[in-house]
Amino acid sequence: MRQCEVYVHGIRAGVLTEDDHREYTFSYDAAYLSGEENPPVSLTLPLRKEPYHSPYLFAFFFNMLSEGENRQIQSQVHHIDADDDFGILLATAQADTIGAVTIKPIAL
Repeated sequence: MRQCEVYVHGIRAGVLTEDDHREYTFSYDAAYLSGEENPPVSLTLPLRKEPYHSPYLFAFFFNMLSEGENRQIQSQVHHIDADDDFGILLATAQADTIGAVTIKPIAL
């Protein structure tokens, strides 16, 4: 299992988890949900108490990944399999992302 914290404008919004079967869960933090001004991570993940589940990496997070040659270079530099979407997300989405969302890996 691998996890990361998801931040929106530097505020912790929730946790994204990949389980051992490569299925995904995203859940918002209660503190984030209580902030009346806090926006959702994406329009496809509206604010709610119940976690979201998916058999594949949520489209919003998948779209944060590079493609083509950039992805191959990231894979080589970070020693990550080019098909490991979650691994590449953990390694590359900590800063300088397009938009307000960043990722911080959680060490288990």
